[in-house]
Amino acid sequence: MRSSTGTRPNVIAIGTHAQMPRKISAIGIMARNKPKPDVNDPKRPIAPSYCTTSTVPVSCAAPRKRDRFEKRANALSVYIRQSAATFAFFALLITAGATGSAAEPATITTHHSTVVDGKSIAYRARAGTLTLRDKSGDPTANVFSVDYTADGASPNTRPVTFVWNGGPGSSSMWLQMGSYGPVRVPVPSNATAPWPGTQPAPNPDSLIDTTDLVFIDAIGTGYSQITGKGTPKMFYGIDEDARAFADFIRLWTTVNDRWASPKFLFGESYGTTRAADVVNRLQNDGMAVSGVVLLSSVLDFNALDNGQGPGQDYGYLAFLPTEAAVAWYHKRVTGNPPNLAAFLDEVRAFTLGAYGDALQRGDALDAKTRSAVVAKLHDYTGLDAAYIERANLRLDPGRFEHELLKKDGATTGRLDGRYRGPELDRTGDSATYDPTSDSGLTDAFVGAFSRYVRDDLGYLVERPYLGTNYPEVGANWNNRRENSITATNVAGDLRDAMTKNPYLRVFSANGYYDLATPFFGTEYTLAHLGLAPALRSHLEYGFYPSGHMVYLNDESRRAFKADLVRFYRESVTH
Repeated sequence: MRSSTGTRPNVIAIGTHAQMPRKISAIGIMARNKPKPDVNDPKRPIAPSYCTTSTVPVSCAAPRKRDRFEKRANALSVYIRQSAATFAFFALLITAGATGSAAEPATITTHHSTVVDGKSIAYRARAGTLTLRDKSGDPTANVFSVDYTADGASPNTRPVTFVWNGGPGSSSMWLQMGSYGPVRVPVPSNATAPWPGTQPAPNPDSLIDTTDLVFIDAIGTGYSQITGKGTPKMFYGIDEDARAFADFIRLWTTVNDRWASPKFLFGESYGTTRAADVVNRLQNDGMAVSGVVLLSSVLDFNALDNGQGPGQDYGYLAFLPTEAAVAWYHKRVTGNPPNLAAFLDEVRAFTLGAYGDALQRGDALDAKTRSAVVAKLHDYTGLDAAYIERANLRLDPGRFEHELLKKDGATTGRLDGRYRGPELDRTGDSATYDPTSDSGLTDAFVGAFSRYVRDDLGYLVERPYLGTNYPEVGANWNNRRENSITATNVAGDLRDAMTKNPYLRVFSANGYYDLATPFFGTEYTLAHLGLAPALRSHLEYGFYPSGHMVYLNDESRRAFKADLVRFYRESVTH
């Protein structure tokens, strides 16, 4: 059910962007054709008035001498045309914005209904932009969002959740169309590619029954863009980006009169980095937050696959339990233990014990202990003992993806280790692509949202929706925090926020098969926040048999939803 209000002005799009997700081999290329001469261009060669023009080549009589009046008339004609062209050019700039971006349509409101857990819920959807401004009041960015608010609920008690993905360089399309929005793209639950052209369907697992939802596109992604006096340096960076999101949340809350509402933040992947930074900023500036949902976290970048050098072994510890989980899924673990959770508890203990000790010893590790560790790694991961020896006990996740199914000529997914695909380079040592996102998933989500935002939400803009924009945003990203030269780590921001607001609760959701942001690295980071004993119960975990995008698996999405409903209830109960 849908009805709409609002105006839809004509929009002129100036320029487009190519899309290239991280670790995706396909590159969007924008062809540049030489423009045809404009017949109204005063600088184009003009046939003299004594030449005859037709569909056949121009034929001209011998030139004749022009009198003074004709020269002045021609000069006046050129001046008029030049002035008209200049006026048109500046009119276009006014319409499009000072930076050459297209004028934004008005916010469009539509009305819908859906069924969640057998209950019909009527809700309002609004798609549009809010403008961020500098201290002088000049516009710097137009931030696009889609919000869903249930009809009839009191804004004083109804929670509102601000949702975003990560990248940096990703829009919020993935969470909006894949997880808990009112509609979702029905991706196969068995780690296979969706059919091209898969369209969204009603989402019976939506969170609209529990909270209002605001999906925000980071600046430079989706329909959000820099404008006016804004520059990339103002937004493309860890703290710069978090500041912009905090500004948007305060602005949205003010415009929509939601200061009394319980507020939640929901970030995925790099979006968890942003969430930890943003919640601390909001609370320092006077806006309390009730809860933060961290999905597939990256709070301390030392736990990631960063091409570790000698002595930098933290990442290998962080990834081993995930590598064991992926090996278990593909039945490469010795003995094929029946219970995944119990098996991973054993791997965790090994990682913190014998494995961690062996890596710390470095070259001083004795042969007997080394041999025992190699045997355990073989049992847990299914990799050949000779390979483990050559790797010096240190299993790089990118190489693991390539090595695990190498005998089958296949590679596993990075974002979701359940996925598999033919390896393009069987002689190499690392995976050449990610079967998770290169399998048609990106096409399904971008195509579905591009149709949905226009046809169902009525938001019409004549430029492509940038589901991802890594070449521009990621390439210009400032990875250094303010007053810091160390690797990115926002764990301290989260600790400060939880300490200063004793009512703030945090839920960490993790996929067992996530080879991008390993769950054990998240556990380690959160276990070292240094929270006061009374606050430790405010930090909860959820673990699911899925990957980075937990919601791609039906069983996991429903279990995650049940955990979230309980989490929201606990977070707003006095």
